[in-house]
Amino acid sequence: MTSLRDAAMNSKAWPFEEARRVLKRYEKAPPEKGYVLFETGYGPSGLPHIGTFGEVQRTTMIRRAFEIISDIPTKLICFSDDLDGMRKVPENVPQQEMLKANLQRPLTAVPDPFGEYPSFGDHNNAMLRRFLDTFGFEYEFYSATEFYKSGRFDDTLRLACERYDAIMEIMLASLREERQQTYSCFLPIHPETGRVLYVPIKNVDPKEHTVTFDDETGREWTLPVTGGRVKLQWKPDFGARWAALGVDFEMYGKDHSTNTPIYDGICEVLGGRKPEHFTYELFLDEQGQKISKSKGNGLTIDEWLTYASTESLGYFMYQKPKTAKRLWWDVIPKAVDEYHQQLRAFPEQDAAAKLANPVWHIHGGTPPASDMVVPFAMLLNLASVAGAKDKSGLWGFIRRYAPDATPERNPQLDQAAEFAVRYFNDHVAPTRVFRAPTDKERAAMEDLIARLKVWDGGLDAETLQTMVFAVGKDNGFEPLRDWFTALYEVLLGASQGPRFGGFIALYGIDETVRLIERALAYAA
Repeated sequence: MTSLRDAAMNSKAWPFEEARRVLKRYEKAPPEKGYVLFETGYGPSGLPHIGTFGEVQRTTMIRRAFEIISDIPTKLICFSDDLDGMRKVPENVPQQEMLKANLQRPLTAVPDPFGEYPSFGDHNNAMLRRFLDTFGFEYEFYSATEFYKSGRFDDTLRLACERYDAIMEIMLASLREERQQTYSCFLPIHPETGRVLYVPIKNVDPKEHTVTFDDETGREWTLPVTGGRVKLQWKPDFGARWAALGVDFEMYGKDHSTNTPIYDGICEVLGGRKPEHFTYELFLDEQGQKISKSKGNGLTIDEWLTYASTESLGYFMYQKPKTAKRLWWDVIPKAVDEYHQQLRAFPEQDAAAKLANPVWHIHGGTPPASDMVVPFAMLLNLASVAGAKDKSGLWGFIRRYAPDATPERNPQLDQAAEFAVRYFNDHVAPTRVFRAPTDKERAAMEDLIARLKVWDGGLDAETLQTMVFAVGKDNGFEPLRDWFTALYEVLLGASQGPRFGGFIALYGIDETVRLIERALAYAA
């Protein structure tokens, strides 16, 4: 029998492909630091969004895959660039005027507009950590403010002073001529105003490890680069951090991809070994625009979890990371149902198929069994026709369809029923558009009523589906998709819906008859 490690070494699942690249770094000798370091970065300039979480989720998947193919210990750090100056005020937070007064100050020096934490940076860091903890991620949190001010970055900063010309050679090659005249990789933090200054550097002393500059008023200052008095511009900071920490793997969005040679070059100038990278495609909002922390478009972490489980979000993150994907309300039901389809398939799969199954990566190799005997999409349609105000309004129908199901024995289904009612009321009911049937559709629906009234085939979903299929065929629908579209639009106010036989089995024969009769009478 093929061992799990052997299967993993040949798996085409993208986390294993990435893990094998990381392992290749140490095929000759193990890392001197004693572990393989995975890093994910976070810019706390706005409220965290799902894209931020996705980096940690996906990096964790690669880390878990690595642990199957290697015995080298691993570590994951989440690094917050909270010493960055606040360059613009996020649109979706309170106290806009107060924030404007603090522009260019480090995020950890900007007061928290929500009044809950010592700073805006601390607030956003706490939001990120809260969510990562909710998911049970194993990580260490690093703050750039603490990293710079504690002296942990001092050796690298001194080396950046000594190798300033080499760093600048890399950076200047990437800049327009006008920008080249004023650019420096060092950003001093003004000793009096506390603002991060984007000013020309007059002198870099490689022996004293200081920088000299004029502030906005023309006053000259000389500051040591150590102790958090000076920080690096974000591109040099990226590469310098890799060198300082010995990072082995980091992923980032496609918008960073053109900077990869810069990050790598600076890492190597500062004595480091460039890490393995993974560039993922960006998430898009309803209009196909890139989601942004500062704009607040797209879905937030909390919004997804209002309507679906954490695992369904993990499933969404796993799928095709190198393909741009819409991240909007309508992706949630699909993600929930596909996740449970994969859970149900997992127990019967061989080792290779299990390693290619998203649920292996979502659950670190030990996915639970699915108790979702009713799909989420079906629960949404049930909420539509049942007028349920809470999940208890759905359970009467669920028990008749699946007599052995209970909230206690089926906690995933119970949670999904609550989510379904909430999702329907917030995002389906306001968008429903019912229409009257055509004469042809009316005749077919009357035929369906007649067959249901004499139906003696029980509540088997497949048998009912075959019967509904036959009604459409007998009434001349070609393609048959038009028949099912008519049922959805006339009865449910939507252009798409569940397998209608399964819907009848769940909702009930008599109830479905009354539903169709009401729709036909209303449209008469």
